[in-house]
Amino acid sequence: MLLSTEGHPKQEAFIRSEAKRIIVRAGRRGGKTVGVGIRSVQRFLQGRRQLYAAPTQEQIHRYWITVCRMLQPSIDSGALVKNETYHTLEVPGTEQRIRAKTAWNADSLRGDYADDLYLDEWQLMNEDAWGLVGAPMLLDNDGDAVFIYTPPSLRSRSVTKANDPQHAAKLYKKFASADSPRYAAFHFTSHDNPHLEQSALDEIAGDMTALAYRMEIEAEDVEDAPGALWNRELLQQTRCAPMTYDRIVVGVDPSATSTGDEAGIVAVGKRGREGDVLDDVSIQGSPKTWATAAVNLYNDLQADCIVAEANNGGEMVSLTISTVDPNIRVKLVHASRGKQTRAEPVASIFEHGRGHLAGKFDKLEDELCLWTPGDASPNRMDAMVWAFTELGLARGRDWVLV
Repeated sequence: MLLSTEGHPKQEAFIRSEAKRIIVRAGRRGGKTVGVGIRSVQRFLQGRRQLYAAPTQEQIHRYWITVCRMLQPSIDSGALVKNETYHTLEVPGTEQRIRAKTAWNADSLRGDYADDLYLDEWQLMNEDAWGLVGAPMLLDNDGDAVFIYTPPSLRSRSVTKANDPQHAAKLYKKFASADSPRYAAFHFTSHDNPHLEQSALDEIAGDMTALAYRMEIEAEDVEDAPGALWNRELLQQTRCAPMTYDRIVVGVDPSATSTGDEAGIVAVGKRGREGDVLDDVSIQGSPKTWATAAVNLYNDLQADCIVAEANNGGEMVSLTISTVDPNIRVKLVHASRGKQTRAEPVASIFEHGRGHLAGKFDKLEDELCLWTPGDASPNRMDAMVWAFTELGLARGRDWVLV
């Protein structure tokens, strides 16, 4: 089956844009990747070299299927050579080519050049993929770049390679506010795709949180979730430089498997009645991986103890840490009430000016400002809450030592 080389109205707006730098913010299944496929085929047929990149092999599949179907007659006739291994379509004996490749970061994007570069799922890539590699590879040909993203929910942010999980949203603001034809910003929702069953989209609302629906379906960049216990302005007001501390505790919210959620690992220092977040080394990996990270942070800061939630793993937590360093002091705590009950006293500390961030912790700050009571709480926030509580700064009634 051949695909049309025309998009739906919202796609056509960016497909035909002549801007040198384009960013597209769209909802899931809104048609952004197919639109990019149409644009790249049109430009390929003009003799331009196309390079498409997405973080994983699965994510490039939709694009690859799209361009191959549109160019199938030329492939069948031998006018184009297709290489499924490298995901390339090229005119023999020329530099005219389409290539799709995986690229989490700068290193995985290296090794090519293009007239048109497309970075899909941009919110999940490391910023250096553009700054260190993407931009320089366009210099010789004065090439064009298109960034495509869906605002990430907290769950998808946990797999991002970005240093700043807000980097795609910030780039969108930059392009949207630029007073120059060089830049263009486009936005459309999942509902704007006329080929999707609207009743199915409506039903999705019942399976998603209101915040996730706004971000992943309506394609809104949300910095502070309504009802969140923290907000960006409050956190910015709390920033301070590291100081001398009476006690330092490393909070750990463990992960039982290497493929599950990240293990939250956050250090907090106490000075009088105030507490400062000192570091966040949360990591995804095996129990041995996160235990090693927690022990290293404990030693680096000369902490007093590691406090860890025992609900998930129980004695496994202390046993795993002891295999890394048997001399580490570990306290296990068991939550008897909900996460909101634990988090509210810590949020109150920040509101009253006694809680601080001794540095910038983008992923932790995202979790604090986007989590709303009732949702599954993220691990960085839980680890921070355990540390504040252990230091006696926000001792609640819902936890007991194990």
